[in-house]
Amino acid sequence: MSLDLSLYLVTDPALCAERGLEATVMAAVRGGVSVVQLRDKHASDEEMIAQAIRLKALLDEYEVPLIINDRIEVALASSADGLHIGQSDGDPVEARRRLGEDALIGLSVQTLEQLKAVDVERIDYLGLGPVYATPTKPDHAAPLGIEGLTQLVRSSPLPTVAIGGISLANAGEVMTSGTDGLAVVSALCSAEDPAAAAQQFLAQYPF
Repeated sequence: MSLDLSLYLVTDPALCAERGLEATVMAAVRGGVSVVQLRDKHASDEEMIAQAIRLKALLDEYEVPLIINDRIEVALASSADGLHIGQSDGDPVEARRRLGEDALIGLSVQTLEQLKAVDVERIDYLGLGPVYATPTKPDHAAPLGIEGLTQLVRSSPLPTVAIGGISLANAGEVMTSGTDGLAVVSALCSAEDPAAAAQQFLAQYPF
């Protein structure tokens, strides 16, 4: 499956709870979301596998890839399209070996040192951030700001998606960094109308 990073939705179970995870995700996809990452730090593997299988069936109709956050066993069991790992959450070599050459594998990067260590043979894209402070991930690293983000984007050997505190109000500024896309959590999961919110991102800041 091809990778279009332009509008990358990262799910948050609490923020999606009122409408329901699947309804929230599919509304955002109908609005133009190009990638969905299933992230849930508290669900069991079994719960997450069941959720991923349901989502995968829905997303396949739109040819939108489903990426699993951190949990390689969930990615394997659900036949997800890929895996996204943090610096301390998995081994890219092992992930590529187990998931195969067709899987989409992303890696979070916060510093130039981490960027220089990236294995470009095994990683497909990089998640750069946090750009701004964000309550959806309270243990995040120090925010990069636009200057720090731009430095990483310009130095990256791979496609990039910016993440962390991104909203309609600051998306234009984030895009000046040259990043290939925006990863959004609360601005879509908490939106009154996720489809309309996604359309606003894409209409205001065309990629």
